Amino acid sequence: MENDKKIAVLIDADNVSEKYIKYIFDEISNHGIPTYKRIYGDWTKPQLASWKTVLLNYSITPIQQYSYTTGKNATDAALIIDAMDILYSKNVDGFCIVSSDSDFTKLASRLREAGMYVIGMGEKKTPQPFIAACEKFKYLEVLAAIPADTFSTNGTKKFEKQEPPQDGMANIEELTEAIRTIVTDCSDEDGWAFLGEVGKRLNKRYPDFDTRNYGHAKLTPLISSLKKFEIQSRRTSNPNITHKYIKIK
Repeated sequence: MENDKKIAVLIDADNVSEKYIKYIFDEISNHGIPTYKRIYGDWTKPQLASWKTVLLNYSITPIQQYSYTTGKNATDAALIIDAMDILYSKNVDGFCIVSSDSDFTKLASRLREAGMYVIGMGEKKTPQPFIAACEKFKYLEVLAAIPADTFSTNGTKKFEKQEPPQDGMANIEELTEAIRTIVTDCSDEDGWAFLGEVGKRLNKRYPDFDTRNYGHAKLTPLISSLKKFEIQSRRTSNPNITHKYIKIK
């Protein structure tokens, strides 16, 4: 199962704020179990002092890396070397690289070539090449979004309206067209497509696809909001489980 994966979590302290740490590990728990938890930086720098309590509370191992030369990022090199050592140890099923730095693009690609499951996490400023190199990519601002209300009247979680999609995130028009194409490709003779398969193909097409990017907790309300598709619930042999199907209007 996906949530049984052993994941090495490697954090670039130079590019990530400690305010995101709870959301990072909450999200990782949806994908697997964090086995390695390491964070890289020059801990002699006063700007990293705010990480101290966070590291203790989450049992994250700080890796000291001095900045040997001005203009060269020794922290990135240390993270990359550790990632390759962990890869060759064969003790994990995947990696979570937390950074907004494009310097990890080649690392993500290499890990995936080795059959690793690679999740990236970074701010919306993260360059497109790093996003594309990951199997899945999560925006930290979206993970940390505070619900506008705890719950809506129908019991579904509500989120504050997100900023308009930026580079690396499909806008609503592009997303709608992608869903239309996927439904056409995988629908039955009557035009109905299994919603789970549509979601799976969206994740493959857009590594950064997440319904929370568009202000919705789940895929069904997101697709309903587009007003371009019909949604049908079908019962299964288990009375507690229903399957969702969608069709182009």
